Amino acid sequence: MQSLRDALEDRMRAALAAVVGPEGRELDPLIRPTQDARFGDYQSNVALSLAKRLGEKPRDTAARLVAALALDDLTDPPEVSGPGFINFRFRPAFLAAQLAAIQADPRLGLAPVAEPQRVVVDFSSPNLAKEMHVGHVRSTIIGDCIARLLEHFGHTVLRLNHVGDWGTQFGMLIQHVRELQPHVLEDPEQLHIDDLEAFYVEAKRRFDSDPEFAVRARRAVVDLQSGDPMALEVWRAFCRESLRHCHEIYERLGVRLEDRGESFYNPYLPELVAELRARELAVDHDGAVCFFVEGWTNREGKPLPLMVQKSDGGYNYDTTDLAGIRHRTGVERAARIIYVTDIRQHQHFEMVFAGARKAGWAPPSVSLEHVGFGMILGVDGRPFRTRDGGTIKLKELLDEAIERAAARVAELREKDPERRPDTSPEADANIARIVGLGAVKYADLSHNVTSDYRFDWNTMLALEGNTAPYMLYAYARIRSIRRRAHPGNAGILPAPAQHVPGVDSPEIHSWELPPDLPILLEHPSEVALAKQLLHFVPTLRQVAVELRPHLLTDYLYGLSRAYSTFYDRERGVRIVDAEPESVRLSRLRLCDLTARTLKLGLELLGIGVLEQM
Repeated sequence: MQSLRDALEDRMRAALAAVVGPEGRELDPLIRPTQDARFGDYQSNVALSLAKRLGEKPRDTAARLVAALALDDLTDPPEVSGPGFINFRFRPAFLAAQLAAIQADPRLGLAPVAEPQRVVVDFSSPNLAKEMHVGHVRSTIIGDCIARLLEHFGHTVLRLNHVGDWGTQFGMLIQHVRELQPHVLEDPEQLHIDDLEAFYVEAKRRFDSDPEFAVRARRAVVDLQSGDPMALEVWRAFCRESLRHCHEIYERLGVRLEDRGESFYNPYLPELVAELRARELAVDHDGAVCFFVEGWTNREGKPLPLMVQKSDGGYNYDTTDLAGIRHRTGVERAARIIYVTDIRQHQHFEMVFAGARKAGWAPPSVSLEHVGFGMILGVDGRPFRTRDGGTIKLKELLDEAIERAAARVAELREKDPERRPDTSPEADANIARIVGLGAVKYADLSHNVTSDYRFDWNTMLALEGNTAPYMLYAYARIRSIRRRAHPGNAGILPAPAQHVPGVDSPEIHSWELPPDLPILLEHPSEVALAKQLLHFVPTLRQVAVELRPHLLTDYLYGLSRAYSTFYDRERGVRIVDAEPESVRLSRLRLCDLTARTLKLGLELLGIGVLEQM
C-alpha cells in the first residue's frame, strides 16, 4: 500500500509537471510532516525554490501549484501560508478508506518485497572462552531485531554468530580441560562445565602462576594449530560446551542464530593472502604482509594498512573478516551484509569494506553495512559493572530482570485490585518473563543505536513512558475491551477461545469483526489514531533501510499515546457502549487494528505480548 506521503508526492509531481513542464516530475516535491498540527498533516516548501527559477513571487508559485493539484479525494483544499508554504490536511474519508483496505490483511498493508535479497546479518559473536556478559546484549538484541524485520519483508536472512573460537588462549583452556577432566580425552561428549567464567579464570591463574602448566599450554596451542586429532577433539568439545551456555541465553531471548566461528575461515586464509600477493594488492611491510587501501592514515599521517599476515606468519581479524566477506559474497551469494558490533570497531570495518571492494570480492551491487552501537552505562554514567567492578554475566542480568518484573507486577496488583486477574503460577511466571526480558530489550532498542545509554531498572520497568511495561499494558488494555465487548452484544463478538489467563494464545487474537467493516472517522481522536495506524508501514520501511530500531519504538509509543487519547472518556470517545451500532463496530475495529499493530511491532522487536497483566 502507498504511504500517505507517497500519495501526496505523486500528486505534487503531477502539479509540478503542469507548472514547469515534464521535467517537473523529476523535482523533489519537498513534502515534510508539519511541525504544528494547526497547519495540517504535511507541508511543501517547493514553491520557495521554484519561484526563483520561474522569476516570480513564492506565494504566486504556490498558488499556481495549488490550482494544478488534483487532491479532492485525498485532502481538504490545500492552503498557502507564510512566504509560500503549501499545507495539506487529509480527509477523514480518505483515511477511513485506507484503513478499510488493510483491516483484513494480517500484514497490515505491508506487501513482501518484489525482489527478495539474500542478506547476512552478523551479530552477537561472543568469545567462547568465557560466558556471555552484558557487553553482548546490544549486539544480540539489535541484530535479532534487524533480522526479524528483514525476514518480515520477505528477504532470506542468514543469521550468523561469528564466535571467537580460535586463538592462543585456547591452548590454555584445552590443557586445563585435559588435566581437570581427563576422561574427556576418551569421550569428549562428557565434557561439562557449570561456570565457564570461573573455569577461564582458574585456567588463566594457572597459566600465569605455574610455569610448567604454561609450557604445556603452549604445546597445546601448537598441537591445535598443527591439527593434532586429540587436541582438535578436546577443542571441539570445549566449543560445544561453550555454545551450549550461549544457546541457553539465546533460547531465553527467543533469538535464532547459526554458529560459524573464526576457525571456519582458517582454511581460506593462506589462499586469500596468496591471491592478494599475486595481484600485487598486498606487499611485505615491516616483516608483515599488508594490504594498503586508500584513505586511511595513522596519527603520523602515514598510510594505515590492513595487516593480512603478521610477521610470525599468523593471521588476525583483518584477514578473517576479509575472508568472511569473500565467502559471503562468493559462496553465500549475499546481496547485503550487515555487521552489528561495538561502534569502536567502525574504522576496522570501513577499512575491511574498502579492501573487499578493491579486491573485487564485494562488487557495487553488494551492500556492506556496519551497525555500530554505543556502550551500556550504569545509572552513574560509568561503564555498567557489578558493585565490585566485575563483569556482569548476561544470564544473571536476565534472571534479575525477571525477578524485578515479578516484584513490580505484584506491587501494582497490591495497589490496584483491578490489576489482580485470576491467574495461575504458570501464568504469573510467564508474565514476569515477558515483562522482564521485554524491558531489557525495549530499553536497548528504544535508544539510538550509536548512542551510549544508562541501564536503569526503575526506568525500564516503569508503567509510564516509552517502556516495554507501558507498551505491554497498552496492548493488554485493548485486549480487555475485546473481552468486555462480548457479553450482551447479540453474538457480534463470539466468546474468546479457552486459554490460560495471562499467557499469549494465537487463537484469541481475532476480534471476529466483519472483514469489510465500514470505518467511520468523526471524532478528532479517531482521525489522529487513524493517521498513526497508517504510518506503521512507512516506519517499517524506514527502519529496514536505515537499520535504526528506535524509530519503531518511537512509533509504537506514539501509537499507544494516540490510542490513550482515543480511549479517554474526556478527550476521546465511548467504545463498548457507543451508539449507534455502526459507530461501535467501527471503533472496535480501530481497537483491533491498534492491538494488531502493537503486537506485530513488538514481535519485530523480539518482544512477546500478554493478554492480561
